[in-house]
Amino acid sequence: MTTRTAGHAYIDQIKKYYQGCNTQDFHLMCSTFTPDVVHYFVDHEPVRGAEALANYWCKVAPRTEANWQLDHALVQEPEAVIEWSMRWTTPNGDVQVLRGTEWYIFEGTQISEIRSYHNNVFLQSPRNRALWGFDYAGRSYRVEQHTE
Repeated sequence: MTTRTAGHAYIDQIKKYYQGCNTQDFHLMCSTFTPDVVHYFVDHEPVRGAEALANYWCKVAPRTEANWQLDHALVQEPEAVIEWSMRWTTPNGDVQVLRGTEWYIFEGTQISEIRSYHNNVFLQSPRNRALWGFDYAGRSYRVEQHTE
């Protein structure tokens, strides 16, 4: 099976976004987002707004020497799903590759939502098994009911 890493405007836009992340290019990142973009994470609160998200990556990426690559993509408009790899430097100083997946929603060709899933050994916590701040019930996802 051949992996897909090109051939659609959404894939091109995600790669442009990653280029901005990898170079900490604030304006390039902002050019890929809607103004009200939301990025959900499994290890901290969502980041809301194009400028806030670009600022976030400009601050975070250099701390870990992070570098992202799109490894495979599927597109069904208005969504795209990708597998990614991130080369980074761990808190111990080791260089590793972390893998994950992201779900994107687009408005036109602009990214309006990113839902990022990964399992980072340095961030293990039961809370990190779901997206923080994501309205699972409002989107008709399964929500566990706890009984006493």
